[in-house]
Amino acid sequence: MDEKLKQAIALGREHYEKRDYDKAEHFLSQVVAQGGHRFPDVHNMMGVIHHDKGRLEEARNEFRRAVEINPHYTEAALNLAVTHNDLGEYESAQKVYRSAIGSGARGTDDIDGFAKGKIANIHAELAQAYLDVGMPNEAVQEYRNAIRLCPHFADLRVRLANVYRQMGDLVAARFELEEAVRVRPAYNPARIAMGVLLLVSGQRQKALEQWEEALRLEPDNKAAQMYLRMARNPPTPSIPPGKV
Repeated sequence: MDEKLKQAIALGREHYEKRDYDKAEHFLSQVVAQGGHRFPDVHNMMGVIHHDKGRLEEARNEFRRAVEINPHYTEAALNLAVTHNDLGEYESAQKVYRSAIGSGARGTDDIDGFAKGKIANIHAELAQAYLDVGMPNEAVQEYRNAIRLCPHFADLRVRLANVYRQMGDLVAARFELEEAVRVRPAYNPARIAMGVLLLVSGQRQKALEQWEEALRLEPDNKAAQMYLRMARNPPTPSIPPGKV
């Protein structure tokens, strides 16, 4: 991967995770312009940014592209369903929602802490690089290396869980998310991801509980708000006039 492109992805993701969407959009737009349109997570992040700013049609297109690149990208699919619903495209929302649910169901002590953290982050960067070129098994190994060094890094466990889930290993994904919540109970990305995993596994009530707890911890968490709204009121097929 081109070094300039790699830097733009890293900066875009960093600002996105801080919810600094203006700066994130600046860098992620550069990624797309430089040929990074093949990365589904870039399109998903752009979709979330567009949705947050009320640009729903642009958000829909970004989420759709993310799912086209990776049909098993559950978060992007759920985001697409939410956006279809917000646009009044209820039949499309229902179709994408059911598809997302269905596809998800298939399925060293002598080193100081600062040094461990640096090495763990290097492993995590390498894992992301493997993912960017479509090598998930290698990415899993790098995330495991990172977690062995820093088992309390909840964000690494969430990233690993996302890879496991996209590979169809829901048991391993759930284990990592449970560990992430255990080591950092207030880390909302873990609870959001756990809710998604529970929902696609058919455990709707438990998914709701995770998102409700996320909102208790962070009342303006938009991801939790959207997922709760969608899970409580799933899209229903429209009834043609005269068919009632």
